[in-house]
Amino acid sequence: MANISVFNIEGKEVGSIELNDAVFGVNVNEHLVHMAVVAQLANKRQGTQKAKTRSEVSGGGRKPWKQKGTGHARQGSTRSPQWKGGGVVFAPTPRDYTINLNKKEKRIALKSALTSRVLENKFIVVDDFSMGEIKTKKMQQTLNNLNVKKALVVCAENEKNTVLSVRNIYGVKAASPKTINVYDILKYNTVVASKDAVKTIEEVYA
Repeated sequence: MANISVFNIEGKEVGSIELNDAVFGVNVNEHLVHMAVVAQLANKRQGTQKAKTRSEVSGGGRKPWKQKGTGHARQGSTRSPQWKGGGVVFAPTPRDYTINLNKKEKRIALKSALTSRVLENKFIVVDDFSMGEIKTKKMQQTLNNLNVKKALVVCAENEKNTVLSVRNIYGVKAASPKTINVYDILKYNTVVASKDAVKTIEEVYA
């Protein structure tokens, strides 16, 4: 098992913790990590774009002028794409961008992302955030003490004040052990988690 340091909110090392290799010490599967990110971004797309083709635009049922003798190019409808108010060539239509990964693939991808952060020394464990009140300034000072700027802060379910204190800090996002995802783990430079959150992650994903 990997053994990493535990810090307090003042940025001082106060002990160490052993991480479960079943979650934080797996073989990193870069392909599944990539697929998980692609799937998450694709599944966010609404796919509601729509434009009318020539057949869907109302009107245009009569030729604008006769076929020959006018000096104009021949035209069959005022709803042809070259006309103002006409249809769109190869118009976009609503579609579903969903990419499905099975549970096993998602779990492996998440473990791989967490393991990569541990190997890169970008996984920091905090003994206790100790947020007795909602205080953004205090949370910002804690991150400064840990020398962290762009971070994903993983809090236990009972650390709601920490979540609320993080919301207004630029480049920082709060998440619970059950809502962490591969994209956020890779997007933010560092993962900062409380000891309770680490314990929950191991219980859920081991």
